[in-house]
Amino acid sequence: MDFSEYFKPVNINEGDLNFDYKDNQFLNSIELFKDQDVSDFNIAIIGVGEERNSSNEGCAQAPNHVRKYLYRLTRFNSTAKIIDLGNLKIGAAIDDTYFALSSIIEHLVKKNVLPIIIGGSQDLTYANFLAYKNLEQTVNLVAIDSKLNLGQADEEIDSNNFLTKIILHQPNFLFNYSNIGYQSYFVDKEEVGLISKLYFDSYRLGQVQKNIEEVEPIVRNADIVSFDISAIRQSEAPGNRNASPNGFYGEQACQIARYAGLSDKLTSIGFYEINPELDINGQTAHSVAQMIWYFIDGFNHRKKDFPVGSRKSYLKYMVNMQDGKNEVVFYKSDKSERWWMDVPFPSHKKIKYERHVLVPCSYNDYKTACDNEVPNRWWQTFQKLS
Repeated sequence: MDFSEYFKPVNINEGDLNFDYKDNQFLNSIELFKDQDVSDFNIAIIGVGEERNSSNEGCAQAPNHVRKYLYRLTRFNSTAKIIDLGNLKIGAAIDDTYFALSSIIEHLVKKNVLPIIIGGSQDLTYANFLAYKNLEQTVNLVAIDSKLNLGQADEEIDSNNFLTKIILHQPNFLFNYSNIGYQSYFVDKEEVGLISKLYFDSYRLGQVQKNIEEVEPIVRNADIVSFDISAIRQSEAPGNRNASPNGFYGEQACQIARYAGLSDKLTSIGFYEINPELDINGQTAHSVAQMIWYFIDGFNHRKKDFPVGSRKSYLKYMVNMQDGKNEVVFYKSDKSERWWMDVPFPSHKKIKYERHVLVPCSYNDYKTACDNEVPNRWWQTFQKLS
């Protein structure tokens, strides 16, 4: 693939990017795209200034606005090689943008290069999802979002209904969807019910904020993460036309981003709906820049746990439940002390769902099983496999 045909490279001598960068700043730990072999890198930053299917007019200008702050953060002294491909050239029709972005992400994932997408509007998650269509694997999608983004099947795709398009896509290669941080006053009860009927999972903002550490196994199970900046409270991220007084705090958003970076399974992530026109003192862009920094920091500290490594050296815990009628098997990594649980599946589905047998969980799930209760994560996965 000739990336030079798809991208406008970053020019650090124009606009807000024109700055006297020091040796210890982020820009000096990455390479800007100049027709290099992309397969030599571990991470690729992609700006996508597409907003035609969003009510958040102005978010198309976000990529360089975020770069302004990202480039000035502290550099990494690590083995991960990072390239900034620049800004994707927007197609004449929005489907052209979707196709180009999907093709680029597919190529990068095949080369084991992890794309970080700076949107643009969140419907670009649909293009991200389509990139996995030809990879012959089912995928898990996690969205950090104040809404569930469901709509009518016959509606044109936009940033408020893209999840419906993903769920209904044929062939169906979505295994699981998880929403983190939805706010009840933005979500119809029927939407929550539909998510539950599909054996997907959704977590209210208040539920998550009580124990932010429980987000880690949810994110660890994702292939794709989509972060809508409106999930962060307005006082900390005002640059969004759908901003709300309530939401995650900035440090919580950074913690979630770092969890995503730590996951050996995750292969793409996007940050969407940042609107420079409404951004007071660059506050939102600065927050997203720090989230990307923490994501890369997590990536630099990956432990090569499952699915990269083998479970053979893990500690194995077998919990007998219901007077010995059922058994749940847990594994604890010797490298990271993170937990997984084994979920049985029909033998004829082994090939298709092989990557989803070992389900990320937490120590609390193990304690739940010890209390003779089936962990909710185990049950939902079992229902999908049966």
